[in-house]
Amino acid sequence: MRNKTKAPSLAHKGRLTDAKLLLIITICVFVVMYVCAVLFLGSGFKKPQTFFNILNENAALLILSCGMSLVMITGGIDISVGTLTALVCMSCAVNLDYQGGTVLTAILLALGIGMAFGFVQGFLIAYLEIQPFIVTLAGMFFAKGMTTIVNATQFNVENAAFKALKETRIYVPGMGSVNKLGAYVPAYVEIGVVVALVVVAVLFVVLRWTKFGRSVYAVGGNSYSANMLAINVKRTKFLAHLICGILAGIGGFVYFLHVGSGSPSPCAMDSLYSGLSARRMIAFCFMVPPQVLFYTTIAYFIIPVKRPAPSIFSFNMPESSVKPQLFPVCLTLSPFCCIIS
Repeated sequence: MRNKTKAPSLAHKGRLTDAKLLLIITICVFVVMYVCAVLFLGSGFKKPQTFFNILNENAALLILSCGMSLVMITGGIDISVGTLTALVCMSCAVNLDYQGGTVLTAILLALGIGMAFGFVQGFLIAYLEIQPFIVTLAGMFFAKGMTTIVNATQFNVENAAFKALKETRIYVPGMGSVNKLGAYVPAYVEIGVVVALVVVAVLFVVLRWTKFGRSVYAVGGNSYSANMLAINVKRTKFLAHLICGILAGIGGFVYFLHVGSGSPSPCAMDSLYSGLSARRMIAFCFMVPPQVLFYTTIAYFIIPVKRPAPSIFSFNMPESSVKPQLFPVCLTLSPFCCIIS
């Protein structure tokens, strides 16, 4: 009888699950695409450095995807990570070049911005039970407006310590190639790749072997059943959004370390913001309560617009471009005015 009872469990362990099947399909698709690139797009893809460049270019995106995955497993969504990345880049750039900051202060600033966004959005979503799409959409516009308020012009960072850190390379032994001049060029990865791999490994361990990871999957599967099993659903959702915000801050600094500049325009990972059409904005206005739009309009016209003294929030800021960027800020703060009133 014992052998009969153990047989199904062993068969269950050896069975191909949906998660394993999706992982195998993803790896196969990547291998097929890379082989096709080698065959049809030239021999440049045969060099190991080309593969490592994929990691160098997408290290920040990998970190952001880890945070987004954690939130989406719980059944939520966070569409503010793109503009949050732009805000982190611009704030760190201004801190390093115009405020005499160091690399350490820039890292702390990036973590603080990400933690603040994650804390506020997580609290509104988990404890006030506001829809994640609405909260993170407001956070996206708030971060976009604050990015332009911090600085309205694009510039490259000239801080010596930061430039030295940016140019740091981690060479991979035995993976180099010979260029056209016959010189050996060693393959390398940037520091951001190491950070991204560490984040992936830590998140894998947390989701697979910790109580919090099991709670995340339980809440995402069925929050009502998870609540009946004595799992704190609200705290789990709050921590998921908080970790997503922190990872967005880390990913923003990694992206900033890769590009070495601050820009008020949407960054490469901010496709959600740039792809938001006017029709979606009109639909959003219909979803927002009338009193929110009322307070937003009043705040937009009442707030005085004067050119302040140069600071992190107004350096090189044209006077004519201040008021348009106040609208997302007012739109974010107006729900609190409605709650107070």
